[in-house]
Amino acid sequence: MKSTPPLSDDSSDYNAKCDFIKSKVRSIPDWPIKGVIFRDITTLLEDPKTFKAICSIFYNRYLNERIDKIVGIDARGFLFGAVLAYELDIGFIPIRKKGKLPYKTISESYTLEYGEETIEIHEDAITRGDRVVIIDDLMATGGTVAASAALVEKLGGDILECAFVIELPDLKGREKMGNRNCFAIIEFEGE
Repeated sequence: MKSTPPLSDDSSDYNAKCDFIKSKVRSIPDWPIKGVIFRDITTLLEDPKTFKAICSIFYNRYLNERIDKIVGIDARGFLFGAVLAYELDIGFIPIRKKGKLPYKTISESYTLEYGEETIEIHEDAITRGDRVVIIDDLMATGGTVAASAALVEKLGGDILECAFVIELPDLKGREKMGNRNCFAIIEFEGE
């Protein structure tokens, strides 16, 4: 499914930004294992024009929405989520790998292709009824974001949307998301 542009962005400008961003992603074949094409976002971060284009798309998408918190997924979701929270003048909440948060937490485990992982959030990070956007750099199989969404919902948060820079639709991550809304700036489908 193709990403839809935010209403506040000119469509031709939006499409040009997406094409520009996609052209800057470094694709590394056979990493971390043979047969996988790794989509490296470090090239998006080191180029200020590309990083600004990504942040601009997220900002324009959510500018006129009532959002209470941005939740960023460890670790690359922090990069985009913190900027977005700052620009929207709202709180930023980190979801971390198990054992990385210093206060009382709740946790959620999920299955990876090579084992199990557990993520955590502070138990007081979300107030019941908070409208939340969850953000990460990439959605592949959807396990991490589905677990993150479960944490937000356990605390009573209402998820407006889960947002990503990149989606790999062939890996069917949206299937794990149920009826939750998802948005991706760019996709790499069958590539």
